[in-house]
Amino acid sequence: MGGSKVLQREFFARDAVEVARACIGTCIVAESDSESCVLVGRIVEAEAYRGPEDRAAHSFGNRRTPRTEVMFGPPGHAYIFQIYGQHFHLNAVTGFEGSPQAVLIRAVEPLSGQPVMARRRSMAADRVELTNGPGKLCQAFGIDKRWYGWDLTCGRNLYFTEGRPAARVLAASRVGVEYAAEWATRAWRFFDADSRYVSKARGASLASEATARIGR
Repeated sequence: MGGSKVLQREFFARDAVEVARACIGTCIVAESDSESCVLVGRIVEAEAYRGPEDRAAHSFGNRRTPRTEVMFGPPGHAYIFQIYGQHFHLNAVTGFEGSPQAVLIRAVEPLSGQPVMARRRSMAADRVELTNGPGKLCQAFGIDKRWYGWDLTCGRNLYFTEGRPAARVLAASRVGVEYAAEWATRAWRFFDADSRYVSKARGASLASEATARIGR
């Protein structure tokens, strides 16, 4: 896509926290044959899930089910799950084989293909709500359970590329994981502080974000 380098396996073969931070500024590319277009979004928000020790992770305690199976495989594959029976979320498997970690892509800034995204989302192409949430970006990019297990390093159909690094990357606690006790306070959500497409979860003040624990 535009000469951008496709991110290879080694990019994802690291600790989830490191990969989540590194994802900010990279791009998601989705090639749509039916729409005869290429959709591109710059990642501006991502969350790390470090199971099996991480109580907020679907793989906590090495929980191995048909849903989480791909997380136990090699890094660089897509882990797609659905919430509330309707919204899909895109995750990139990280770490190494047998270590079920993943990074949730929470928000992207649209760079190409906005008319298609807008039609899929039934809204104007310039609205931040187009892709400022994990379910929203999946709907805009046409990502659903068909992409479960897809190799994100293959350079076709759905993949990640290098992009433009963020000037300021902030860390904050993850969203919707209050049940995870002390793990809910880990500052494992990273976002581009200067992007208007960061989800509403940006929430707390910078002071609160500064005190969130990044510790492992």
